[in-house]
Amino acid sequence: MHREWKESSKRKDSFYEAGQRTGSWVKYRLNRGQELVIGGYIPGPRGVDSIIVGYYKGDDLIYVARVRAGFVPATRRQVFERLRSLNVPQCPFANLPEAVPSRWGEGLTADDTAKCIWVRPHVVAQIEFLEWTESDHLRHSKFVRLRDDKDARTVVKEHPGEAQKFASDAPGD
Repeated sequence: MHREWKESSKRKDSFYEAGQRTGSWVKYRLNRGQELVIGGYIPGPRGVDSIIVGYYKGDDLIYVARVRAGFVPATRRQVFERLRSLNVPQCPFANLPEAVPSRWGEGLTADDTAKCIWVRPHVVAQIEFLEWTESDHLRHSKFVRLRDDKDARTVVKEHPGEAQKFASDAPGD
């Protein structure tokens, strides 16, 4: 499996030492980003424990991740306050519950969905993640922020390289 890493910093006077970890060279993982629609959450003692997110494929909201990382107590409360008035009784995701748990634990089975509070899919969150899995879920997802400037109905799955392709097609370059 290919992981994207980028050497982004080193001490100016350092040299590469094969097989050694000197601390003079530091590698950072490059995460991808995607705006996703919040369709539910699992409550926690400080607001939300995690959010349930997805994207639109036609008229269907497709589940891709339960996002738990990236929250601090203040953002857990902020997201909870934003979502609590949007509660609905039915799950808004077309592909939930999933029949079996996924290999890496990204899936939501019927037992898992029993803990969820479903909401009208009107709120968009910026999510960072390592990669898409073969089952169309996110691996190592992390909450970044809410996106008030985005209409939830316009959120679709982004494909790597689209931004570069469109940028290179721009006139006047």
